[in-house]
Order: sequence, then structure tokens, then C-alpha cells
Amino acid sequence: MPETALIKCPRCGATNRVPIEKLHEHLLPVCGRCKTSLPASIEPIHLTDSNFSENVERSSIPVLVDLWAAWCAPCRAIAPIVEQIANEFAGRLTVGKLNIDENPSTTARFGVRSIPTLLLFRDGKEIDRIIGAVAKQEIVRRVQSAI
Repeated sequence: MPETALIKCPRCGATNRVPIEKLHEHLLPVCGRCKTSLPASIEPIHLTDSNFSENVERSSIPVLVDLWAAWCAPCRAIAPIVEQIANEFAGRLTVGKLNIDENPSTTARFGVRSIPTLLLFRDGKEIDRIIGAVAKQEIVRRVQSAI
């Protein structure tokens, strides 16, 4: 039996079972009930001050936000890990990246003082914070507790 992701429709609230292999093929799933496109990215989304609320605080599934900067070596070190997590948890977790130099309002709003910082949101609220370049197993453990 193929591995599936359960994706909640943002419009009607129906839970849809989507094969993970279809997400890896970049096929965009639609809700079986209302035919609305479902949020199912296998790559991190680009977050900004202007789209943060829509993509994170209004998300129907948990969101992991990577706050980073181009000049930050530890940020570059965990970037592949963040991409792997986006791929492995596709349909169950949205992963976004927010450049702190380009988005000072959101950075200040959450009191981010060092990077890399990973913020984990559920139901629009921050539920966990990971500071520094930590091992993938630790990030996965904390993500799994939110799902």
C-alpha cells in the first residue's frame, strides 16, 4: 500500500488522502469534495513580511519556519536538512524560509535574536523554537510532536 499524506482542505475542511509519490512528482492535488487546490508543497515556500500571516498563521497544517540569512554559515549548513524535512513531511507539514535581512518586521515580531532559528507553528501559534544548527533527528523529533 503506498504511503499517503492526509491534507485538510482550506476551503471546506475535508480531509484528503494523497499519495506521497504524487507530491514528489509535483502533481498538485485537489480536494475530493470541493475541488479546491490543496496545500502540498515538497519544497520550502518563500516567506515574507507580507505573506507570513496567510501562509503560516492561517495554515490548516503545522508550519516549520526557517529564519536565516545569506551571510550565516550555520544557516547554510542546515538548509539541506530543512529541504529534506519539507520533502519527507509533504502534506503533513508546510516548511517555509524567511530571510531576516529582507523581512525585519516578522523577525522583530517574534523576537529573533540569533540565527538559524526554526519556529514551529500549529493553528497559527508558535508552539516550539529551535535555535542554532541542530541535528536533523532533533528537528524531526520536535516536528513529529506537532503533527
